Amino acid sequence: MSNEWKSLNSSYIIFLKGENMDDKTLIIYAYITASSYRVRTMKAINTQVLNPTNIAKKSDIKTNHISKVLKELCDKKLAICINEEAKKNRMYKLTNSGLEILGEL
Repeated sequence: MSNEWKSLNSSYIIFLKGENMDDKTLIIYAYITASSYRVRTMKAINTQVLNPTNIAKKSDIKTNHISKVLKELCDKKLAICINEEAKKNRMYKLTNSGLEILGEL
């Protein structure tokens, strides 16, 4: 399969999924689906409250990559750290927006 077709196919999937999304949600959906690490991290967290080590184990992604992805998800307000004051064992969960996007993945 050519890269051009993969790109078109991916755009088509986003178009089909996006029929019920507003523009802002569609932009965030496209941002998430552009990275398999973001998708896998969100699917690993799901409705749970997890620390980066457990997210890494569930998603089969190295912990240092998980930390970067969690920062990105928090910046987009798709995830939240529930104990930011902690230096170790920070716990993360998806926000309502994150759960909405997760439902479309």
